[in-house]
Amino acid sequence: MFMRQERVALLLLAGVAVAVLAAHVVLSTIGKQPFAHSFSSTTADGELVIVEGTVDQASVLANGGHLILQVNNISIFIPSEAARNLTLHEGDVISAYGTVQTYRGKKEIVVNSRDDIHVAAPS
Repeated sequence: MFMRQERVALLLLAGVAVAVLAAHVVLSTIGKQPFAHSFSSTTADGELVIVEGTVDQASVLANGGHLILQVNNISIFIPSEAARNLTLHEGDVISAYGTVQTYRGKKEIVVNSRDDIHVAAPS
């Protein structure tokens, strides 16, 4: 049988596990939108941003199958894992969540998951 301190420790551990699980469910449900803000040229590297607009240019890189989009004069980098089974064309209206990074002196947005890209239904 457990001693009193062991029962208390076990209950605290179970309580923390339930709290972490509940936080995970809540954060997964609300998504990234409350934590992201619109991209600007002054946005710092590492910040979560959202970009919405029309795809001006879409190109697949020959080395690795990564996808580069130009939306509202902003570069969006989509790694090959996230770009798999994703078909985007010029003129598509999208919204994309990603983190800002500077690549070769220019700010770009890096998308981490296919779920972070939403294509508007054609009208």
